[in-house]
Amino acid sequence: MGWTYSIIWFLCLQASERWKLAHSQPLTDGEVHSPQYPQPYPPNQKKEWDLWVPEGYQIQLSLTHLDIKASSGCIEDSLTVLYDQKVLGKFCGQENSTAQPILSQGNKLTLIFQTSDSTAELQQHTGFSATYKAIDIDECSKPDPGDGSGPLCSQICVNTPGSYHCSCHYGYNLHLDQHTCLLSCDGCIFDKHEGHLSSPGYPGPSPPILSCKYIISVEPRHTVTLNFSDNFHIESVDTQQGSRCLNHWLQVTIPGREPMKLCGKKSPGLIVTNSNTVRLDYHTDNEGLSHGWSLDYSTNRIKCPFPGNVTKGRVTPVLNEYFFRDYIHVTCKQGYKLMKDGQEVKTFSAMCQSDGQWNLPLLKCQIIDCGEPEPLLNGRLTFLSGSRNQYRSVVQYHCNEPFYSLPQGVTVSFTCEADGKWRSKHNVTPTCIPVCGKPIKLISAYQGTVVDSDGPENTIPPYHPIPWHVFLSIDGKGAGGMVIADRWIMTAAHVLVNEDTTSNSSIQIYIGGTVIENLLSSPVYAASVHIHPEYNNHLGSDYNNDIALIKLQDPVTFNASIMPICLPTGDATYVTDMIGLVSGFTIRETDNQWILTNKLKYVHLLVVEQETCSNSVNKLKKTNNNLPSLTNNMFCAGVPEGGKDSCHGDSGSALALKDGRRFWAAGIVSWGVSCGQQGTYRVYTRVANYMDWINKTMQEK
Repeated sequence: MGWTYSIIWFLCLQASERWKLAHSQPLTDGEVHSPQYPQPYPPNQKKEWDLWVPEGYQIQLSLTHLDIKASSGCIEDSLTVLYDQKVLGKFCGQENSTAQPILSQGNKLTLIFQTSDSTAELQQHTGFSATYKAIDIDECSKPDPGDGSGPLCSQICVNTPGSYHCSCHYGYNLHLDQHTCLLSCDGCIFDKHEGHLSSPGYPGPSPPILSCKYIISVEPRHTVTLNFSDNFHIESVDTQQGSRCLNHWLQVTIPGREPMKLCGKKSPGLIVTNSNTVRLDYHTDNEGLSHGWSLDYSTNRIKCPFPGNVTKGRVTPVLNEYFFRDYIHVTCKQGYKLMKDGQEVKTFSAMCQSDGQWNLPLLKCQIIDCGEPEPLLNGRLTFLSGSRNQYRSVVQYHCNEPFYSLPQGVTVSFTCEADGKWRSKHNVTPTCIPVCGKPIKLISAYQGTVVDSDGPENTIPPYHPIPWHVFLSIDGKGAGGMVIADRWIMTAAHVLVNEDTTSNSSIQIYIGGTVIENLLSSPVYAASVHIHPEYNNHLGSDYNNDIALIKLQDPVTFNASIMPICLPTGDATYVTDMIGLVSGFTIRETDNQWILTNKLKYVHLLVVEQETCSNSVNKLKKTNNNLPSLTNNMFCAGVPEGGKDSCHGDSGSALALKDGRRFWAAGIVSWGVSCGQQGTYRVYTRVANYMDWINKTMQEK
């Protein structure tokens, strides 16, 4: 029996399944056969295969075996081949040799195999077997479709496996659409300093479908100027918005500026680009007619204006003319600095740009300001030269004389230097040292004779005859002391020690006045008390090492009312009959009556020879065994005839000796038997013996 071929499309309602040969990439060949092939196929079946090969290929299907139950029109069992739902063939019957291969129109093909209900006896038909493979489509051999779209390629079509590409004859370039060949006028680069350009065919009509590109690119130091000829014609289109460059145009592109589209009959004339690069794109299509354009171009070097001068500065290099990419630098003279937006900058450079302008404006040089000089404690400064705080300004420091002085009396001056700092050529830091032992007003009676007198009636600044004197109130009891530094008071240990060391809060200190009523209104306070570590006088019979120091909470400023007394130097001597000055508020007034006075008193006493002092003490001890002993840390002062002496309440006050114009603390009022009795003397702590302890305590505490 022969096989039957039919193109009749057939639908059935049998159970069916659809197979698509799934692969990550389309296959180029393969095989398809009926279910259970080469065994007889089952009844009541419908099966589909979707074949596909790469784009640009057709499918060639070959039936290698066909054994399908024959029926009129293949209405029972059949194999149907379709492309895009179009039936290419329908097969049934039996044939050992197959027909001509079937060729699809594209890269897809569908096969449908269906069977009907079988008769009671089993059918023995084995179905079909087919192979397929991809066949390259020769796109270039296809005829012009005649729909106005034109051939695939305007000149040369080259077939490739699965595709094709277009090529052009010499002198033409392939358009961006990859199909059209255009007259070659692309990529022309002009790098000479002058030249001529024109459109293809000028002054005749421009060819259609042009896409020309011209680039003028010269050295960066130059700018290009375009000069179009008067014979200019590029077709424009009149619209409601005016004349427009729709189909033909010449576009001029200058870096950093919006492109310009030119068309019409009016020449653009002269175009100054201010750039070293210009691009021209000439475009025409296949409609309309343009006669084109021509131009001459020239170049000029880019020049920047003269930068000018900078006050107190210098612009380098100095040239007659400055061109593109030339650099200038600004430096300031010594003592001046570059400033930008209120901030100092270390260096400054500017470059001549392609637009003929400097990229940055010149900065200014501002004189260096060293700021306010450091203030001097207890001193002041004066400007000797220059503007205040500016470069080369000179200041000189002075202490508040006569109460403070610079060490060794040197003159300290500072200059504002170029680095913005105040500097001294001697590399010293000025410090005001308190002047000691030099009252502004001396006691007039101090003429080398022993006298006593009241202090001044009004002992307020600026004149205080004994400005180191301190009045102490300790648990309600009065005593004396002396100022030895801006935070230190020296006094006797026994005035601070009873059974226990006196607390800081129980000590009230009054400085700078000679009237008790005035003093009591302005006390200063103790920060710490320092008793000599070897002082031991619990029974009141041992006044050895009777010395103590009080540190103040706050420093005092020295003036005419407050001044420290000098401390003994290393070569201090206690010469017999030297006149000493003792001050206090309990000096004798009349007839051996000793009372606390409202006004500060003073008395001049003589330093007593040590043997005389010792004999006086020993004589008194014969009638009073509890009297303290005299040691080398003590000395006596008084007058043999009596009547002049320090007394109760003066303990801790200074006995001052004068060396030239300076008073120094030779002794501290310590102890005695009676006040002003003939043949007896007051005993004083010898301060010179304690200088190591005094200095160490003041440095460490």
